[in-house]
Amino acid sequence: MSEVQNIRQRTEKEEEERLSQYAAKSKEARRERLEEECPIRTKFQRDRDRILHSKPFRRLKHKTQVYIAPTGDHYRTRMTHSLEVSQICRTIARGLQLNEDLIEAIALGHDVGHTPFGHVGEEALRQIITHFEHNEQSIRILKVLAREGEGLNLTEPVLDGILHHTGEGLPTTLEGQIVKTGDRIAYLCHDYDDALRAGLLVRSDLPESVKRTLGEKPSDMITTMVIDMIEASIGKNCILQSGEVQETMQEFRQFMFNMVYNSEALREERRKGQYIIQALFDYYRRDTSKLPENLLVWAGGDETQAVVDYISGLTDNYAIDLFGRLFVPR
Repeated sequence: MSEVQNIRQRTEKEEEERLSQYAAKSKEARRERLEEECPIRTKFQRDRDRILHSKPFRRLKHKTQVYIAPTGDHYRTRMTHSLEVSQICRTIARGLQLNEDLIEAIALGHDVGHTPFGHVGEEALRQIITHFEHNEQSIRILKVLAREGEGLNLTEPVLDGILHHTGEGLPTTLEGQIVKTGDRIAYLCHDYDDALRAGLLVRSDLPESVKRTLGEKPSDMITTMVIDMIEASIGKNCILQSGEVQETMQEFRQFMFNMVYNSEALREERRKGQYIIQALFDYYRRDTSKLPENLLVWAGGDETQAVVDYISGLTDNYAIDLFGRLFVPR
């Protein structure tokens, strides 16, 4: 057993020797509950595996990215988006000699708290209960709900990166900061690609300044922004972008909101998604005994929280089917 034990210790030593002085080291990471170390995997590698093998992660394959329950096979889902974020951010981390295992764990877990129908569902729950953020629900799932109410007992740097991948706060690790920007790079470029496939956009719609600075093809855009982040951040204790790329990326984001995310073409589908969320919430809030077993226990008796936990965990198609079973005559 001692020789096997050396595998983890060897990896931890390699991190100390190979990674940047600014990189997060797995040996220093702490968990909420103490547990025996794995003989072959570091803490970050173990966190990545726990997320990858969890039910909440598997559900991401049937949760929308932009299009509600798309009929085509090639549109992004939350799962493919998470994998793409992981790949983009690992490339940046490798260029900066940061911890790729921590990056991968944060990237794979960052969206597990997303509702069915993407941001449409998130906004619907926010209107019902006044406060709902998918990053906070991701933390609740990973700390409380996953593994049949036991939680995954992930390390603090992983949870911090997931919590702060969106919103005002900045992750404490450089790896988390990479995911915060890399997530935006991934969804902008890939949602643009999907919008072209869906016929919502044509290439000539893209602003000339975006074409000039970032490129026209999604792969070129990603390459430009990845190289820019590495060049702007190398040797520094924070993750940066050049002023030109950051400004152009913001222009690209505004273009996507105007032309895709808030487009007239998707408005009716968004309305339907919100209606389903509202109807399901009202149904289960009136009688929480109809919720799956243990949800009320895991919510500490808070009936509203139990309903939110259930609805936010549904996949697109399951929510649509459930609505049909509950409200559509046979």
